[in-house]
Amino acid sequence: MTKRRIRLRSVDEVREFVQAADRCDFAVNVLNEEAQIDAKSIMGVMSLDLTQELVVAYDEENAELERVLRKFLVA
Repeated sequence: MTKRRIRLRSVDEVREFVQAADRCDFAVNVLNEEAQIDAKSIMGVMSLDLTQELVVAYDEENAELERVLRKFLVA
């Protein structure tokens, strides 16, 4: 399982992330301290505390998803 720490700071960033996740034919999840959310659900992702780091977890590779995640990676 691949895990990446990201931070989403705006509705536009959430939309871009969710659209990339939605184009994957495998599960992509977002985790924080309280919940695990389907990354393909914009309402689910928006319900998270976006002031905190999020962890994205997935099992397969997708070049577009990786490209989008690079924009939001936390060092």
